Amino acid sequence: MKRFLSIFFILFIAQISLAGEIVIKGSTTVLPIVQAAAEIFMKQHPEIKISVSGGGSGNGIKALIDGTCDIADTSRFIKQKEVKMAIAKGIYPVPHRIALDGVTPIVHPSNPIKNLTLTQLHHIYTGKTKNWKKVGGFDHNIIVVSRDTSSGTYEVWREKVMKKDRVTPRALLQASNGAVIQTVAHNRWAIGYVGIGYLNKQVKAIKVDGVIPTKDTIRIGKFPITRPLFMFTNGWPEGEIATFINFVLSHIGQRIVEKTGYVAIYPVQ
Repeated sequence: MKRFLSIFFILFIAQISLAGEIVIKGSTTVLPIVQAAAEIFMKQHPEIKISVSGGGSGNGIKALIDGTCDIADTSRFIKQKEVKMAIAKGIYPVPHRIALDGVTPIVHPSNPIKNLTLTQLHHIYTGKTKNWKKVGGFDHNIIVVSRDTSSGTYEVWREKVMKKDRVTPRALLQASNGAVIQTVAHNRWAIGYVGIGYLNKQVKAIKVDGVIPTKDTIRIGKFPITRPLFMFTNGWPEGEIATFINFVLSHIGQRIVEKTGYVAIYPVQ
């Protein structure tokens, strides 16, 4: 009887250790993955509540540094200046790669453009190329749509396409992938870029340097604007936070990654 009570007590304590709330903030690119994973996870672990919100990768990292979230979702790696700010506050960010993505240029479905080179994209986004006719399209001014500077998607675009040059001041800045989709879908002369998981029939994805973003071209890095997606924690995760991250990295979690339109970090059936 005493042995039974001891085992029951251990199990009871273990259950308490998993009980709690996980607050997740950050990237709107990672948001669909985490929302879908959290929904299934909470059904399996009703004692754990997960709160998920977007706001951008930069805001997610800031929330982790300020102690207002347990997990920061990011679509880029943490910056050195953010690491310094974190350590100064006693926060030690640890990255967990959870998925792969291809930042995909998009246009209105009526736009005849099917492929652009990295150089052409650079010229469009710096403002050097202002008319679609210059790249094989209609004779009309290009409406440039970009993300704001708190976005991890913007940071990856700035690094891989802009080569750290500035986006034209004429660009329409949007706060989320969804906002970029809506802007391009309602303007036949617009061009934007989003994470692959946000692609839908309202817009047309275009090739970059002749390569279309697919699971295979992204996983092997053939697509030119490929990136990993991360969760950051303060130190190595424990308890319910570790349980959730392990769930996202499991076969079930990686199938969720694929169902939301992104690419699993390893092949899943």
